[in-house]
Amino acid sequence: MTSLPHDRYCDEIAHQVGLLRAVVTSGADLSATVPTCPDWSLEQLVRHTGGALRWVELMVRTRAQEEIPEEKVPLAGGPDEKGDPAALDAWLAETGEMIVGALREAGPDAEVWGWAGVLNAGFWARRMTHEVTVHRADATLAAGQPYDVAPDIAADAIDEWLEIVEWAQRTLPDDPARELRRPGSSIHLHATDNTPGVHAEWVVDLAEDVINWRRGHEKATVALRGPLTAVLLAFYRRLPLDSPEVEVLGERELLEFWLERATFG
Repeated sequence: MTSLPHDRYCDEIAHQVGLLRAVVTSGADLSATVPTCPDWSLEQLVRHTGGALRWVELMVRTRAQEEIPEEKVPLAGGPDEKGDPAALDAWLAETGEMIVGALREAGPDAEVWGWAGVLNAGFWARRMTHEVTVHRADATLAAGQPYDVAPDIAADAIDEWLEIVEWAQRTLPDDPARELRRPGSSIHLHATDNTPGVHAEWVVDLAEDVINWRRGHEKATVALRGPLTAVLLAFYRRLPLDSPEVEVLGERELLEFWLERATFG
């Protein structure tokens, strides 16, 4: 599946970091538990997200040919001050400038280690776009704030998620995604928004050991319908299936079967 242009990812990372900073400085309780990541507080979530961006920045900037241990990344854990929104915001602002600068300077084809067999900076631009996009959703849920995302980014995030599941099935023998085989069964994701230029429908066939998926409108065993942002969040397990924002038609158990096993991130 064709991904978005490299510059689009760079622009979106900068945009998403700015929106995440706005959550940090909005007066939200940094000690609040993140409902979708209950092991973390809001502050821990922000530190995790910024740390991931700094880790990737170091790998891209140095053109690393093997994984760099996270403990070797300067300030990966965030500022020394705890519970200080101003310090956290400043660290996050610097983090955003660093990662976007490194990715733009490298360009998409620069050779860099990657865990999914795609060994270039373009992989990391896309991966970090969706890392921060989804974790910003976690942050806004914790802060009780509204969330939305551009249609092209949301659709590409679903594409990437399906590619990751496919990769896990092919390469990780112990991953729960290996259990995602149900002959004769399929899932249809249907965004009900009418967005020009974005065909936001997917069909996922579970007949084989590795999923077969494509963009399109077809009858399936179960369908998940709703606005694109809501479909994205539900498919990433950030929105309950019984939420009024989405509708499940057909065999709900099949969709639950998928969500229990597609667990990366």
